[in-house]
Parts: sequence; C-alpha cells; structure tokens
Amino acid sequence: MNDSSRRTFLRGAGLLGAGAAVSAVPVLGAPAASATFGHHGPDAEDGSFTLAVLPDTQYLFDADRGDPAPLDATLRYVTGGDENIVFLAHLGDLTENGKPGEFDQISRSFQHLDRRRFPYSTLAGNHDIKSSTDDQRGRTPYLDAFGPQRQRGSKTFRGASPDGYNSHHVFRAGGREWLLLALDWRPSAGGLEWARSILARNPRLPAILTIHELVWADEAGQAQLSEFGQRVWDELIDGNDQIFLTLNGHYWPPGRAVKRNKAGHDVHLHITNYQDRYYGGSAMIRLYRFDLARNVIDVRTFSPWLADQAPRLNELQRQEIERTGPSDYFSLEIDFDARFAGFAPVPVPPARPADRQLIRGTVAYWRFEGRDGAPLDGVRDLSGRGNDLVRVTLPGSAAETLRYSGEFSGRQPSRSSLRFDGGKKPARGAYLRTADSAPMNAETFARGYTVEAFVKLPEDFKDGNHSWAALFGRQGSGGKAGKTGDDPGEPSATLSLSDGAAFQWAVFPVNQNGISTAWSHELTLKEWIHVAAVNDGRRTTLYVDGCPVLRNPKTAAAGIANPGGSWLIGAYAYDSIVEQAFHGWLGDVRVVGRALEPREFMLG
Repeated sequence: MNDSSRRTFLRGAGLLGAGAAVSAVPVLGAPAASATFGHHGPDAEDGSFTLAVLPDTQYLFDADRGDPAPLDATLRYVTGGDENIVFLAHLGDLTENGKPGEFDQISRSFQHLDRRRFPYSTLAGNHDIKSSTDDQRGRTPYLDAFGPQRQRGSKTFRGASPDGYNSHHVFRAGGREWLLLALDWRPSAGGLEWARSILARNPRLPAILTIHELVWADEAGQAQLSEFGQRVWDELIDGNDQIFLTLNGHYWPPGRAVKRNKAGHDVHLHITNYQDRYYGGSAMIRLYRFDLARNVIDVRTFSPWLADQAPRLNELQRQEIERTGPSDYFSLEIDFDARFAGFAPVPVPPARPADRQLIRGTVAYWRFEGRDGAPLDGVRDLSGRGNDLVRVTLPGSAAETLRYSGEFSGRQPSRSSLRFDGGKKPARGAYLRTADSAPMNAETFARGYTVEAFVKLPEDFKDGNHSWAALFGRQGSGGKAGKTGDDPGEPSATLSLSDGAAFQWAVFPVNQNGISTAWSHELTLKEWIHVAAVNDGRRTTLYVDGCPVLRNPKTAAAGIANPGGSWLIGAYAYDSIVEQAFHGWLGDVRVVGRALEPREFMLG
C-alpha cells in the first residue's frame, strides 16, 4: 500500500510519518531500539493500556538468510515501559521453514521477554509446522521451542489444549481481566471445542482471539473470512459474544472488517502482516491502545528497528518506519460497558447517602427518588432548610410529562432521576418550583454560590421544539429586580440550553445592570453530563463534567439579583411567564451558598 501522500506524528513515539521526505534531520523523540527504557512494569489498573501484536516474522528466521536484529529491537521496545504495554501476541509464522535451527534463533530473541517475565503468546503458522496437518500433528520443533513448557514462568498463562498447540492467557489491564486465545494454524474440531470450553470457564471475561488464518483483505483493505475462517466463525466466534476482536496474519495486505454475531453485537476482524514489505516487514508491530475512559482503541503500526536508525536511513527505509494507511493507523470506537453488558454487566454502585452531600453552605439538595414511570406532586429538600419543590403542570399537559425515571448517571449520588417531556409553541409539560415559603426565594448569594445538576438530553432535543429550555433558574425577570440593561424581560438567572444543545448560564448580578453569561461547548446527546455554575462573589465559572469551559465572563459579577418569587426546576420563564418546560432527564440538583472546588462537586 502506498502511503507516500500521508504524514502523521506518531503519538507517544515521536516517529516521522511514512510520507516524510528524505532528510538528514533526525526524527525528534524517536525511541531508540537500543536504548535503555524504564524498568517499571505495566500498570494493570490504568484505564489506558496497550496490547502489542506481532505478525509473521518468518523471513527474519529463514535458514541462513534471516536477521534477528529487527525482532530484537521490537521486543526491547515492548518492554520499554513507555506505552503501558501489558501483553504481546505473536500471530504465527515465527519461522520460514519450521526447522530446529530457525527456532533456536527466534527462541534466543524471545528470551528477552522470558528474562523479564513479560507476558506473551505465540501460535503456530503454516510455515512453523507441516501445513497439511491440524493440531493433532504431534511433536514438532515449534512445540519443542514454544510449547506450554516455555510458559511455566508466565503470570498470564492459564493452560493449553492437550496437544499443546492451542493456549489461553488471562491478563489484567484497565482494572479488569481479559482473556486471550491463541489458536493453531489449523485447530481441529477438538481444538475448537477446547476453545469453547475455555470461554465457558471464563464466562465474564471479554475475549480476544488470535489465530494465524481467519480473514483476508483486498487492496482496499476490506477484509472477509477465508474458507477456513468461515468455519472458525461458525463454530467458535458467532455464538460466543465474549469475542469482540480477532487478530490474524498469514495473508497480506492488511485489512479489517466488522461483522455482527448472533447476539447482534459487533466483532472486529483484523488482519495484519508485512512480510511482503521491505526487510521482511522489519518486525513491524501493531499497537492496540485501549482507552476505557474514551471508549476507543487507537491503532498504529511501525518498526522500532527502523525508527532507531531514522537519521541514517535512505528513502526506501524511511517509508517503512510507520504505516499510516487506513488499515494500519485508525481508531475503533467501542462502548466497552455496553458491548460487554451481555456477559459482564458493570455492577451498579450503591447510592451515596444523602447526608454526605450536605456539605458546608448547602442551601438546597433535591434528589428524585421514586418508582420508575410514576408521576410526582413535589420533592422534599433534603438539606432540611425547607426549600421544598411543588409541581406545576402547564395547561393541557398530562401527568406523564413529568415522572420519575429509573435512569441515572453512575456518578450521581442517587439512583434515579426525573423525566421531563416538555416543549414550546405552545408551552407544554410540567416543572417544579420552590414553595412560596421557601427561604432561598430571598437569597441573592452575594458572597458566592454553586448550582450543580446532572442532565441527559434525548436524541430529539435538537428538533427545534426545545431551544432555550432551562434546567434551573428564577421565575422573576431582571426588570422586576430593577435591572434595565440588555433584555430586562430575561430571568434574573437561568441555566438554559441553546438550540445546538450548549449550556448558557445567564444572570443579572447584583452589581451589574446587564446580563452576565457563560457558555459551554455543544453537548453530546443521550449521555449523562454534570454541569455546575460557580461564583466566588467576583467571577463566575461554568463547568461541564468538572472541567471549566472557555467562554466564562471575566467581568466582575457578584451574586444574583432578586426579583422576588420562586426558583424553577425544569422551566424557562420570560417576563415571569413560563414559556416551556424542559425536555430530558434531570438527576440530583444541589445549591450551595459558596464557590465549590471541582473536587467538591457531587461527581464524588
């Protein structure tokens, strides 16, 4: 594949892209394969970790025509510690002819991992054994060099099939355990049954299948099952939802595909092999960097051996430092919790006690706990300060337009929410307001405040019927508070949502005649979000998921002008008249009479 038109910066390794022009300028930050890397081991609890994948190395170990230097450089890179690499999987065809002398050479290279007890798996490719046989072939030089006996010191090895050609590992990464199957060039019916039994014995572990042959790809990188691969899909992958990723070599060019299993879930099928490239592939390594917080796997492919020599390479060699085509440099978006929910559901953490949320300065704390789908009349203020909420239903709206919901953010203290089904033109839905006797109706928060809530917007929020819907605010206008700047009909305070689903905190401060506004970026729909408006008596900062947004006002703004009247939850009022109710879910809401630090938010 010609990557000469592409250029990229190889994150974490500082490597120049494959399309770079020939130059004597060194590649800044490139990791030297001969360098001494950090000696710390992988961090198994870090939510960002890397699985290293090594395809066919056969031409590097081909009688007297090979060269172990590229593989040695790759294995040194793997143990360097810079990528939080937790495991290495070889995809077969370690050698060209499967001869004892060839296995002696590659065995010496892999001793680098053995000495460091770095976890890895291997499997036999068609060049490592007699290709016409399956896993019942008996003893071979491959089995002598890389059979189960070699893994005795491994902390991840969990066993092999009786023939020794199929093995499985369990490694810990991202705070959980992962199963990796390493299957033979031709697993027999018994071998596939063994693999199914391993999955059955580890029913809650997400599984990665490595095998020498499964899919092949066309020149556009579109992969499809081979004839044997179809058998493996039918007899192993399709009916075992745990398998979410498969990796194989054997064919070239590289490619990928996504196929739905019987459970209706995606399985990512990848082929990676570079033996047809310069220097037998230069021991190219494929790095799968899992980021569980971002729900993504970032994939990149490069040769540490060539990277180490970058300043001294000619044009042909420099083009092979890194592969940046769409089959070699890409990202997979996977909602890991949702994908694994069928066999490893994420346990729901218990609710945090309400009294733990009553921190110093709490003015009101509302959590919405009720039977899923049930309507409600009001909500008690758990702070004990008497700022209870009463329900108001807009004319012509049904009771179901405001009801309890079983949905919630896993980060919020309670385990339920409210579902608002409001809109405008005409105003419809229902909302909550503080009772006439609520003490906070008189507040101006001149010394500072924090208003925070959890919110989720539905898929249809941007349909034009919900722009400027509000989560929280005052019913009275700025004009009623004596403010004449900007638009005096606007509420004296409101946390609203634009038609593009961006937060706006708009307030008439005590010390200003006009409106002070803070804006967020546009929000993701169908995801729970935490929002907080924080004022320290001088400046206001809007936070989304604990992070300050860009468009926060720099002008001094103290407190909130008081027009008299109630505070509203889930409604926007212009000139004191409610124009619409909110549309979406609202979790816990807390008001504190001081500026909180992000570590104090209800995010926990």
